[in-house]
Amino acid sequence: MYYCAMESSVALNLANLHPALVPILIFFARICDVSIGTIRIILVGRGHRFASSLLGFFEVFIWLLAVSQIVTNLGSLVNLVAYCAGFAAGTYVGMTIERRISLGTMIVRVIVPHESAHLIMYLIANNYKVTHMDAEGALGQVKIIFTIVRRSELKHVLGIIQRFDPEAFYTVEDLRMVSESGLPRAASSGRFDLFQPSLWFRKSK
Repeated sequence: MYYCAMESSVALNLANLHPALVPILIFFARICDVSIGTIRIILVGRGHRFASSLLGFFEVFIWLLAVSQIVTNLGSLVNLVAYCAGFAAGTYVGMTIERRISLGTMIVRVIVPHESAHLIMYLIANNYKVTHMDAEGALGQVKIIFTIVRRSELKHVLGIIQRFDPEAFYTVEDLRMVSESGLPRAASSGRFDLFQPSLWFRKSK
């Protein structure tokens, strides 16, 4: 009975909103739920079940608020435009947030001339795990270098590569899963660890 009364109270408060405030509510509700949804999809792709499930709850809750206002005001073109505009803005905001918090790990592949010992030594000296091999390119012998980094450090690593060889060819790809032993020690803890709930319950030594 208490929950029914609370639900009725919320519905009544929303119904009593000034008509000019309804499209604003819909717009910002859509920004919130689509932003959360964008981050949730990224976390699902990286196997973070707990965090993606938690975000999914809030995403659907906010979405239902927005849809309830649309359903009760189907004749309002302004509300429909606010709904669509909120979806578009939410996609942009979600991608911006994901870029800011630098989710995920990346594998960097670099192809440089065979005489690349200085670059390899510098990466190793800065605690980056490096695998390299000799290969044959169109212009002769080359060296292929592999390293795995967190996205928050990608710009720094690419800067190192370009400083040693401005004409180096490199590719970058997302990784779904990587063991902690494959990451540089300096990057083993960071903002991305907030989305790993198993770390929240570790016993301190």
